[in-house]
Parts: sequence; C-alpha cells; structure tokens
Amino acid sequence: MRRSHTTTVLIAAFVAVAVLAAGCGNESPSTTVPISATTTSAPSISGQTVTLVTHDSFWVSEGTLREFTAETGVEVVLQRLGDTGQMVASAILTAGDPLGDVMFGVDNTFLQRALDAGLFEAYEPPAISGVPAALDLDPLHRVTPIDFGDVCVNYWIDRFGDGLAAPTSLSDLADPAYADMLVVQNPETSSPGLAFLLATIAEFGDGWEDYWSALRRNGVVVTSGWEDAYYGEFVSGGGDRPIVVSYASSPPAEVIYADPPVDTPPTGVITDTCFRQIEFAGILAGTGHRDAAEALVDFLLSPTFQEDIPLNMFVFPALGTAALPQTFVDFVRLPEDPHILDPADIEANRNAWTERWTEIVLR
Repeated sequence: MRRSHTTTVLIAAFVAVAVLAAGCGNESPSTTVPISATTTSAPSISGQTVTLVTHDSFWVSEGTLREFTAETGVEVVLQRLGDTGQMVASAILTAGDPLGDVMFGVDNTFLQRALDAGLFEAYEPPAISGVPAALDLDPLHRVTPIDFGDVCVNYWIDRFGDGLAAPTSLSDLADPAYADMLVVQNPETSSPGLAFLLATIAEFGDGWEDYWSALRRNGVVVTSGWEDAYYGEFVSGGGDRPIVVSYASSPPAEVIYADPPVDTPPTGVITDTCFRQIEFAGILAGTGHRDAAEALVDFLLSPTFQEDIPLNMFVFPALGTAALPQTFVDFVRLPEDPHILDPADIEANRNAWTERWTEIVLR
C-alpha cells in the first residue's frame, strides 16, 4: 500500500524523453554539479555527509542510498519527522538553520506552506526535462517533483455485479443504493482523507458541503487514518464495508501481499474519484553542503531511485522514462484527468474547509 501502509487493466504511460546532462567547470557557490546514476562525483563533495529530512513513510530498498554513496562518496543520513504536516511544521520552526540538507516528501497539499516559509533554495536538476510538465508545479524550481500517487475510492469487486453495479463516480456514493457501504478518513488526521475532501471540492465547487451532507445521510463511516479504514471497516481487513478511500496502487498491493497468492486483485478503482498527490524534494535553505545536496536531488530523480519507488512506497516515478514493475503495468489504472487544486488555494482554505467538514460530518 502507499508508503508504509500498504481483471487486468492498462496504465497510461508518460511520453517523455529524459535528457540527462553532467556539468563541469570552475566551481563557485552558484555552480551546480549535476550527478547522474552513471557519473562520478566531483572530488569536492566526496567524504561529506548529507541529511535527508523526510516523513515516516519514506522507504527504499536496502542498498539504494548506498549506490549514491558509491557514486559520489557522500553518505546519507535519514531524519524522519512524522507525517508530511509534522515534517513541514518542524522545518518551518528551524528555517534558516535547517535540520538537514534536503527535504523529501512535501506534497502539493502542503507545498504552498513550505514555499511561503522560504524553506528551499532554488535548484533545477538536469533530469527535470524528463518529468511531465503537469507534475512540475513550481516555476522557480525551489522543489523538484519526485513521485506522484492518486488517492481514489476503491471497491471490493465480489460485492457488486448481482443486481447492483459498482459505483462509477463521486455522485454515486451519495445514492441510497450504496447506503452504509462507504468508509473514509478524517481529513484533519489523514493524508488520504484530506485528498478525498479536496477531490470533492474540486468536483462540486461550492456544492461540496451539500455533497458531504448527503454522504452523512447515506451512512458514511469516518476513521482517523488509512489503516483503520482499509484494514478495519473495509472488506479487505474483515470489515463489512465494500467501498473505501484508498489509492490507485491498492490493487497491485493486494496481489503482491496476498496470502494465499492471487492472480488478479480483489479490488477495483473508481478513477473519476481520484485526487493526484505529487511529492517533491528540495534543498533546504541554509544547508552547509550545497553541492552534495544538489547531487542528492539529482540522484532522487535518477533511474536508480525512480525505479525503486513503486514497490517500496507504492507511488509512481516522476521521471517519464522510468520502468514500472509488471504488477503496476498489469493492475493499475490511472485516471486520465485526476482532480487537482492549486496549492495556493489549498493553503488559503485548508483550515476553513476541514473545520466546516467537521461541522457537517462529525457533529
């Protein structure tokens, strides 16, 4: 499942060509020293240690970061700071005297808060040319897109088809035919819960409050987090609710972790419900290891790291040419037009939206 939480369908592929370039020359504080997965680092950074600040759900294969060290001579220390909101809050409290050198994992739901606080120094890695423009949300290059994932409503396939088809839209979920079937997460305590709320706001605009009132009348259940929903109330964990807010990558996870093994996933994804989350990395302002930090950002966008992402964090590489594991090719269906909101709009309205949601759904 996505991050540490953890029929065949086609995945929409990005058509992009990665243009990787290595720079060299007389080094000055403003000179970038690009490092790709196949080049040797400049001697000036070998022997340094950089700290990668990240969220608790960061996970890569054993040995992946050691490959970076082998290429550059730079050691990487991980500093995990809770969930994305906690990580950004901690970074803001230490702005200018950062807890590390690079931050990974700030997403588009918290991006504007981080940018407004001046957390990052601008850097444009060479491989950014291989990233689809829709993922690159900061024209000033203070952050670099590293991965993306879609929060989507999932359903248990076997519970539908005999007289009742599976829902296909957000509006369907408020239909009395699906009463007492849906479980969602609280947007104040859960990243997918917030993403689903944002999807409904993007879909219904000013009518989102009426929509949630209808969901409440239709018997929606709210949990504090993803695990309580997916492995508690949802059928997958033994619950009795066949519809849950989860991820587009949940079906391949169901196949990979099935015991006993299964050939096809028991879950389907309602692609019209999806909200796209994009995760970024950025060099923290005030780092004492600028060149090494640039090299680490380059590595995060290299094929070595990008192709390690899907089966560890169950999200998708930002690099368009990165190869996907076969289970993702076989069992993931990505939305053609996912819901998304401007990060500035999210930052300006998040508190008001979640407070109003609480009044409608929980009180």
